[in-house]
Amino acid sequence: MDVLAEVLRVSGSRGALGVMVKAGGTWGLWLDASPGATLHVVSRGTVWLHASGEKPLRVQAGDAVLVPPGTAHGIAGGAGVTMGSCDREAAARSFGDGRALRLGSEPAQAEVIVLHYEQDPEVSTPVLTSLARPMHVTARQNTQFGRTAELLAEELAQPQIGTAAAVNSIVDLLLVQFVRAWLERHPEARSGSWLGAMRDPVVRDALARVHAQPERPWTTEALAVATSVSRATLSRRFRSALGQTPGAYVTQWRIDLASVRLRDTDEPVESISGAVGYASPHAFSRAFRRARGTAPGEYRSRFRR
Repeated sequence: MDVLAEVLRVSGSRGALGVMVKAGGTWGLWLDASPGATLHVVSRGTVWLHASGEKPLRVQAGDAVLVPPGTAHGIAGGAGVTMGSCDREAAARSFGDGRALRLGSEPAQAEVIVLHYEQDPEVSTPVLTSLARPMHVTARQNTQFGRTAELLAEELAQPQIGTAAAVNSIVDLLLVQFVRAWLERHPEARSGSWLGAMRDPVVRDALARVHAQPERPWTTEALAVATSVSRATLSRRFRSALGQTPGAYVTQWRIDLASVRLRDTDEPVESISGAVGYASPHAFSRAFRRARGTAPGEYRSRFRR
C-alpha cells in the first residue's frame, strides 16, 4: 500500500497552476492567506520568501518552497523589500491568456511558478493542512524534482496541443516529488504533521495496513501485532507522530472514506458501513454522527439538494 498516494487520492489533494511570475529590479508581491497550500518553484534567478513569523528565506533557481494552508506570505527580489498586494485582476488575465505576470522592471532576472494545492474539505485527515511552517527543498537535494520543474516551465513557455492536460499532470507530480525529497532530507521531522509521520517506520507500517484494509476490525492490539511492536510502543509512537491514538486515527480515516462515498456514490449506507469496517449500520451511524454531527443519510441528502 502506497499510503501517500492513497491519502492524496481520497483527500482530493489536487494542484492547479496559479501564475508564472517574471520579475526584475526591485519588486515584491504579498499574497493573502489561502485555504490551500502554495508551492513556489523558482525556475530562474533568486527569490526571497517572506512568511508571517519566519525569517526571509532565500530560494534559488531549482529550489521550491511549500507554504502551509492559511499562511499569509509574499515573494520578493530581496530580503528587505516592501511588498505590494497582489493585483488579482492582472493575475487572472495572465492565467487566462497564458502569459507571465510581470513585476518590477525589465529585463526579468527571476522567474517563479506559483502552484496551489487544495484538499477536499470533507476529508479530515490532515495531509497538507497540518503543516506548521514552510518546507524548503533545494535543487541540490532533488535533481528529479528539478527536471520536472523544467518540464513544467517549458510547457508554459511554449503552449501547444495538450498543454493544459500536461500541466495538470506535472503539477500533481511535483507535489509527490517535493514530499519525497523533503522527507528524505529531513529525518528529524517525525512529529507535527501527517507528512512528518511518514518518517517513522512503525507508524508508516501501521498506516499502510489500515489504509490497505480499512474494513478489518483494527484495534491498537491488532495493529501492534501486525507491526511486530508492543501495544505501548505503537501508542507512544502514534501520539508522538500524529498527536492521536491508533484507534482515533482508524476512526478518522474510516469516516473520511465513508464521507466521500456518501457524497459521490449511490451505494447503500449498509454497504458503505461494512466497507469501512463497521459491524452494523447502527454502529456506523453512531460513529458517523459523532464525527460529522449528522446521520449518514442526512449528510448524503445535503449534497443532493
